[in-house]
Amino acid sequence: MTKSIKTVLPELRFALENVAPVGGDRLPSERELSKSLGCSRETLRGCYDILEAEGSLWRHVGQGTFRGRRPRHMPVNETLLVEGATPPDLMRARLLLEPQVAAEAAQHADKYDVIKLRSKVTGGRAARDRSECEQADDAFHRAVAETSRNPVLIGFLIYLSGARRRVVWQREWDRTYRRIAPNEFQTVHSDQHSKIVDAIEAADPAAALRSMEAHLKSIELMILDTRAHQRRE
Repeated sequence: MTKSIKTVLPELRFALENVAPVGGDRLPSERELSKSLGCSRETLRGCYDILEAEGSLWRHVGQGTFRGRRPRHMPVNETLLVEGATPPDLMRARLLLEPQVAAEAAQHADKYDVIKLRSKVTGGRAARDRSECEQADDAFHRAVAETSRNPVLIGFLIYLSGARRRVVWQREWDRTYRRIAPNEFQTVHSDQHSKIVDAIEAADPAAALRSMEAHLKSIELMILDTRAHQRRE
């Protein structure tokens, strides 16, 4: 008897945690997955339709099926360009750009911006799992960019947010989240976010720059620590 979509869907959700656990991971081929799940390719594609509608995976003709939401702000040629970047390329780009964005935000923030930023920090402290941690982190950094009042900087940050899901370095950060979230995110990580907001509220661009730079460097160290931890296992 052929398995139905209703039967296969929960089995597929469970399998994805093993074969493609992190956003940006490529799923095995349809042939491999349908064989391991004991279903037809048509049934598997029906499950894909449901998961894609939920934002749990996305498909690109000729490239494959990937875990997570489809990148919204990156045309295919830009996606391929970012995929060719080395992990340090992205971290260097963030270190060059985001501290300057924070400094710019400190020069333009009003009390309503500060209230919004504080709410993003509060959201991070309340994150209950890896997914919520990632969403809270993205929301905070985007809010800092929006506070800069510069649409070009906002666009760059949105681009980097999408790019982070398409290179090995960010997938390692996703794995870091899996190791530290939510406890360390709720404390150390959110404390760093709060310090950035303190500097923005004080209208101190230099302090905002330093706080964001220190925050990003701590992320880099967390990733390196996770890589060392994995090598020891």
